[in-house]
Amino acid sequence: MSTVGDMSQNQNVTMYFDVTCPFAWVTSRWLKEVEKVREVKIEWAPMSLFVLNDGREGLEEDYQRMMIAARGPALVAAGLFTESPELVDSYYTVLGTKIHNEGYGHRQEADAYDQLIKDTLQEIGADPAFFEAAHKEDDEQGSYMSQLKSSHEKAISLVGDDVGTPVVQIGDNAFFGPVLTRIPEGEKAGELFDAAITLGSFPHFFELKRSRNESPKAEPASATR
Repeated sequence: MSTVGDMSQNQNVTMYFDVTCPFAWVTSRWLKEVEKVREVKIEWAPMSLFVLNDGREGLEEDYQRMMIAARGPALVAAGLFTESPELVDSYYTVLGTKIHNEGYGHRQEADAYDQLIKDTLQEIGADPAFFEAAHKEDDEQGSYMSQLKSSHEKAISLVGDDVGTPVVQIGDNAFFGPVLTRIPEGEKAGELFDAAITLGSFPHFFELKRSRNESPKAEPASATR
């Protein structure tokens, strides 16, 4: 293990995610790989593309419908985060696998993810009543929208309001991304984590970017070699 890797011991990491976001999904699977090679403790916290884009003008109609569809999975994540935080990791992993690995992504109907949510709650042993949060209005008793907005706003407060998902906080430092299109594995995952610590801890570092020429795909980076 590299010398830089020694810096990443016992790191507290929080990832703010929207279950339906393919970029967040690849980043989250990278962090799951990091767990295997670095001593990290990861907390999974919800944020929401629906909340992020609510009231925003100029969005294409198809994208607006996708944001409405994303509301349900995010609200259930907020419910679990509030009432049963120990289940958020498994909820994200099981539902995310269904959406991104099994071809159920980019849905545009308001109830598009309902059955997947129900199946996921059953698989992880969660109270099926959490599903009810997926369609409650903001002012209804039992709605988790306020908790979702609170978690989302915390994520945005860490990095600024000109970003989306994911937001990753490592220790006291947070950033949007990293934006990955494939999942690093093994020590390569650890090396990228070390680099994120190094860049994120420098108070005058803000952005490192290049044009993206491929879409995110939930497969190991080694599969493209």
